[in-house]
Amino acid sequence: MKRLAVLGSTGSIGTQSLSVIRENRSLYSLSSISCGSNIELFRRQLAEFEPSFAVCAYKEDALSLAAEFPRIKFSWGMDGIVEAACMQEVDMVLNALSGMMGIRPTYEAVRAGKDIAFANKETLVAAGPLIMAEVKRRGVNFLPVDSEHSAIFQCIQGSAGNRPTKIILTASGGPFRGFTREQLKNVTKEMALAHPKWNMGPKISIDSATMMNKGLEIIEACMLFDFEQEDVIVHVHPESIVHSAVVFSDGAVIAQLGIPDMKVPIAYALSWPKRLANIAEPPNLFEIGSLNFEKPDEETFVCLRLARRAMELGAGYPAVLNAANEEAVAAFLKDKISFLQIGEMVESALAHHSPVQIGSIEDVFEIERETREFLI
Repeated sequence: MKRLAVLGSTGSIGTQSLSVIRENRSLYSLSSISCGSNIELFRRQLAEFEPSFAVCAYKEDALSLAAEFPRIKFSWGMDGIVEAACMQEVDMVLNALSGMMGIRPTYEAVRAGKDIAFANKETLVAAGPLIMAEVKRRGVNFLPVDSEHSAIFQCIQGSAGNRPTKIILTASGGPFRGFTREQLKNVTKEMALAHPKWNMGPKISIDSATMMNKGLEIIEACMLFDFEQEDVIVHVHPESIVHSAVVFSDGAVIAQLGIPDMKVPIAYALSWPKRLANIAEPPNLFEIGSLNFEKPDEETFVCLRLARRAMELGAGYPAVLNAANEEAVAAFLKDKISFLQIGEMVESALAHHSPVQIGSIEDVFEIERETREFLI
């Protein structure tokens, strides 16, 4: 039985991960779990799964729940999350945390020899070289949960060591596919949160609307699969059936197809190299009828272009991109800036940054602090 830590259990990925665990109790047990502010849902999860260790964002919530669940040990804050990820009773950490708070627990869990299933883009965007160097040093499995990177990983399996020459990274196009910049001037928060295919949290939904999510995924793919950014080609694919593909030297293209259901990549990360049964229905290609692909408009959706530029420059720029985007998205969700100002804030932060050598996780957080300070 594989013993799991699920970080961010009350979010979209976290709840779907617990659904996979629930349906496969003979294979998985939940050793530790963490949540943010959704205490009512967390309470139900604790009662159902009975982990030995649980973490809340705030001390008062942890103390309150500890009185209700005396058999569970509770902690709070980042120290608690790191402890949950690194405890001896954990074999694999599923990181479903949002934002840069996912970096430190991932790094420390890798150092502790834990296998990782990660849905936290920021881990590789902001600290990719450090994380991947530690993954290689410790010899742990580092398995993607993002649907696109899981697709790429699945396409590479069985290639007999043949390395792809290019990656085709698919994108739904979000709610504003085909919009001009003039049209984007008038979009609202409600419009941006209404993703046509995926059910995601607010931060990821806005990233999809700006196409920053695809920019972050370009960097993530480069880090995870050791590619240059120019060899990661984005295809807008509105049906969201082809989750990504790889191109081999002989011209063969191998793609992974499936209905939009995050439980499939979650289950594959948890079960690799095996597959779990009855996770989702396969796509009915007769009903779908056709699959369409378009070239992304990087002049309208500038965040995609900015992410490529950050990856090309290196020297801390990806960390700046990520922190600036988090700050800008938070401001947009609070109605402090317009939709187009998200990209403008990110571009301003990148222009302000001076290249630095990143040698530690602390260096990454210092870049984050400086970037947020500049924007505020």
